[in-house]
Amino acid sequence: MSFETIPGTGIEYGLINFDADGLERIDDPAGRMSQVLMDRVKQDRITDVFFFCHGWKGDVTAAREQYNSWIKAFATSADVEKAPEVFGEYSPLYIGLHWPSLPWGDEELTGGGDFGAVAAVAPDTFLNRYLERLGNRAEIRAPLEIILDEARRHIAPEQLPRHVRQAYLDLNNALGLSSGGLGAPPDADREAFDPDESFEAANEEGASFGGGLNLGGLLGPLRQLSYWTMKKRARTIGEGGMHEFLTELQAATKPDTRVHLMGHSFGTIVVSGMLGGPHAAGELPRPVDSVALIQGAVSLWSYAASIPFQGAGRGYFNPIVAAKKVRGPIMTTRSKWDKAVGVCYPLASRMKGSVEFAAGLPKYGGIGAFGIQGLPDNIRGEIPMAAATDAYDFEDGKVYNLDASKYICQG
Repeated sequence: MSFETIPGTGIEYGLINFDADGLERIDDPAGRMSQVLMDRVKQDRITDVFFFCHGWKGDVTAAREQYNSWIKAFATSADVEKAPEVFGEYSPLYIGLHWPSLPWGDEELTGGGDFGAVAAVAPDTFLNRYLERLGNRAEIRAPLEIILDEARRHIAPEQLPRHVRQAYLDLNNALGLSSGGLGAPPDADREAFDPDESFEAANEEGASFGGGLNLGGLLGPLRQLSYWTMKKRARTIGEGGMHEFLTELQAATKPDTRVHLMGHSFGTIVVSGMLGGPHAAGELPRPVDSVALIQGAVSLWSYAASIPFQGAGRGYFNPIVAAKKVRGPIMTTRSKWDKAVGVCYPLASRMKGSVEFAAGLPKYGGIGAFGIQGLPDNIRGEIPMAAATDAYDFEDGKVYNLDASKYICQG
């Protein structure tokens, strides 16, 4: 991609683009943006590298808008003005990471269970949109055609038709989605997929996403499978090309160059994958200096040393903590007003069965609702988020769950 200049400022950041397989896209005459960034850190005296990763933002334009806002707010904050006093030398490099992310797969619908909304889109257009998001392969196309054809005839049946149920099972298998329990990767820490149970759960009262998008109707299970596919993509991209890029960038910089990672929503899976590497077993040249997981759409147990449910073991990303891959603090935010993480996440994760609790916490829930849990020796705070002008007394290697309900309060 290229270096972007935030409108109305002289603030610049590098934007690097990865495809659905975690491979960097080369769409600039200058070549790979990763190499351009590598040359920048080699030639300039960069003291701090800040990575930012969005969640479910589908295209580059949306990612630019978000990074323009985030990075401008950060780069013009009082903290950054004080940085030279604290660190002496301070010369930052900002990097925005883009990945194709459309988790629900139906942004074009506003009524969720409304036949008119489905019928308003041409059949081939609707099918092609899902194929683009889930993968354009014959084994995906065939069950999708069955599901979408039935949806046009009867979008909100009382029960899932048998042939549609089988199509959902076939699609789940074609997408390579599995159910491995709470200690499994983020795309497999769910109950076994049962289309009927998924259909019923998606049609529970309150199963709606922000902006009027409803998870119900005959397409409810499809939205859930789309959600799990995006979690798998986030992990694959993070553990693949982005982990490699982080490793190479650390190797190209001086040992005292600080690296900071920030991810939002599904971007917290990407960032965790960058740290963990393949199967959370990769290595980095040195620890990163801080991690911020903002309204994480990843399990509250994903970093746990011991998940308090029988046979669950440790969280998939626990090796990040065990191997001390983060030198400084790990910070999370949570908000009771975040309906995407607070309501839709557990519904999409449970898939079937009733809600279970242990130690007052649910079996299925997101970091954005509960923070990181299951690390009694590392968690130092369940504290309110402070005002922008206030300071925190963070300790290295510790976890801080910040209650951001006062600030993240618009749904």
